[in-house]
Amino acid sequence: MVLYLIPTSLGETDLDRILPAYNNEIVNRLDFFIVEDVRTARRFLKKINPATDIDSKTFYVLNQHTRPEEIAGFLKPLSEGREVGVISEAGCPAIADPGADVVAIAQERGFKVVPLVGPSSILLALMASGFNGQSFAFNGYLPVQPADRTKAIKRLENRAHNEKQSQIFIETPYRNIKMLQDIISVCQPSTRLCIAADITLETEFIRTKTVSNWKNQLPDLNKRPCIFILY
Repeated sequence: MVLYLIPTSLGETDLDRILPAYNNEIVNRLDFFIVEDVRTARRFLKKINPATDIDSKTFYVLNQHTRPEEIAGFLKPLSEGREVGVISEAGCPAIADPGADVVAIAQERGFKVVPLVGPSSILLALMASGFNGQSFAFNGYLPVQPADRTKAIKRLENRAHNEKQSQIFIETPYRNIKMLQDIISVCQPSTRLCIAADITLETEFIRTKTVSNWKNQLPDLNKRPCIFILY
């Protein structure tokens, strides 16, 4: 049987704009879901099909609190000939997402894994940045401690310059402003920085400038989902 990786929206937006109709067909026939948050997943399923009988669905919670020994049990329906869907909190499952753990087990056990088409903020930001799309690295979250974060930013800048590789990273939305300030204070004036916030939303903001040009015009990134790319 099949483990489907089901993308969701990156925020409040019309699902018809970002998800193909085929995804709806798959979702509507599934009864078992592995999710980060049950409430968010239930809301997503209802948005796809208001007639969905949510109470008839089974949800397994996979997040940072899930014990490793629990994860394998989430795939039991597959062993019984049923199909299962993995739903992320936002965007594509298993990309900067705990869903990767259950996908790894499914692959080890020989189950078919099918990724469905949907928005990835990482790839959409890179597409719009104008940076190298042949060689790039996603570095996840940088360290929280100021000294460690500064070293990490400098290291990524060096890689971008020396390897001609786009360096992608993210930050918790309420720390975006501090991250931007650190980038500007640490990086060379000629280093290029792409800031991509609220991707696919009506408030979407994607701009690429040199660090020196960003200094004079900082965008308001407070509490906005954001991708940073150095090149």
